[in-house]
Amino acid sequence: MGVFSALTTAVSGMQAQSYALENISGNIANSRTAGYKRVDTTFADLVPDTALNRQISGSVAAYSQSTNTIQGDLNATRIDTNVAINGDGFFVVDQRQSGIGGNTQFANSNLYTRRGDFDFDANGYLVNGAGYYLKGLKIDQVTGQLVGTQPEVLRITKEQFPAKATTSIEYRANIPAYPATGNANKATPGSELLNPANYVAVLPAVNPNPLSTTATPPGDGIVNGNTLPNFLKDSIPGGQVTVYDSLGKATSVELRWAKVDNGNAAATPPTSGTWNLFIGVDTGAPGAAVAYQNANVNVAFGMTGQLVTPPGGNITIPNLTINGTNVQGVVINTGGNGLTQNGDVTGQIDARSIRQDGYTAGTLDRTSVSASGQIIGTFSNGQVVALAQLAVARFNASNALKRLDGGAFEETIESGPSIVGLGTSQLIGGNVEQSNTDIADEFSKMIVTQQAYSANTKVITTAQEMLRDVFSIIR
Repeated sequence: MGVFSALTTAVSGMQAQSYALENISGNIANSRTAGYKRVDTTFADLVPDTALNRQISGSVAAYSQSTNTIQGDLNATRIDTNVAINGDGFFVVDQRQSGIGGNTQFANSNLYTRRGDFDFDANGYLVNGAGYYLKGLKIDQVTGQLVGTQPEVLRITKEQFPAKATTSIEYRANIPAYPATGNANKATPGSELLNPANYVAVLPAVNPNPLSTTATPPGDGIVNGNTLPNFLKDSIPGGQVTVYDSLGKATSVELRWAKVDNGNAAATPPTSGTWNLFIGVDTGAPGAAVAYQNANVNVAFGMTGQLVTPPGGNITIPNLTINGTNVQGVVINTGGNGLTQNGDVTGQIDARSIRQDGYTAGTLDRTSVSASGQIIGTFSNGQVVALAQLAVARFNASNALKRLDGGAFEETIESGPSIVGLGTSQLIGGNVEQSNTDIADEFSKMIVTQQAYSANTKVITTAQEMLRDVFSIIR
């Protein structure tokens, strides 16, 4: 122990401060790198094994200290596929190995990053600025269930979203207790009702389903072009809706209502009016061609205007061909209490909501990321569908991950295995996490490091002078 030990100790101090300065320079260089986690430096003293009363301070060693758990600021980019993690966790990514397009081969290894500046490449893969490919699970567009259990590289192509035939029409409306039909005259009782006599001649009694509850003889529920003018005077419009067949072909369905009786207060249950719904087949039909078809369902209301029949309020539309489009299996759903018969000074139907569940085929217009990590696709046909679920991994010891180029990390024994799931974290679309480096803090550390380095050089200078004095004694 002596002057030579002081020299080696000072050298270790210079090496430690050089190591710290290297980390500081790297942090400053990456102060604008998305998702970068700064590396701090921690020092440990190295104490020689000596007697208790001869212990010395010893040399120093420098080690890196990760800051993977310290979140950087989130910066809005307005790019829908960019995403930031607000909280704990890492995106699961992979590296390209070989191939191009749909034949791209990947390393099939899970790497982890906080860099979320993902965007589509020409082949539909989501790649961040460092060249890492985002992994996750596909979602079945029909069932909405995840496909598979292991994350895979996501590829989202602009394939067509298939058409869906209309099966249900949600109908919410109020029907006036006294309809203002073309024939309605309050001075003439019953003039507001459908007059079966106007239709018997052209509606032969070949169908047990009547045009109305009072029709004699019963008809087949068809209104043709010859009787269309009378029918329009006996009914009121109930709205129209566009429906689709299985190929996505659209057609407009017009609804008209005709009141067929004013109810029976003595009935069980008592009713205040019964209506029939007619579906437009060809509203400009000439001669004997079909213009409207009765749904052949008596829609009756109670004394307070609530729906009594049919039970549940569902009306099935007969299988029809409307303007060349097959309309079949469609149910008008009133929700039971969505269809009422109350007084209305206009005498017209107030159709509050007419919505159907079909749509034509569409292509992918844009994508975005939800807070739960789902990639949401918006299609040209107006459908919004979850396409994939991003894989987010957490670790018990995130700071023990091994750093790789491009802001990626690799699992180690010290970090423990990944725990897949967001936990309490959230994903924020259209944002990117910035570097957690604080320039001011790094410059402060650099000044301190420089002073410490200079102090160690002073120790070497002093030791050198002491050795010179020793050599002078010999002379």
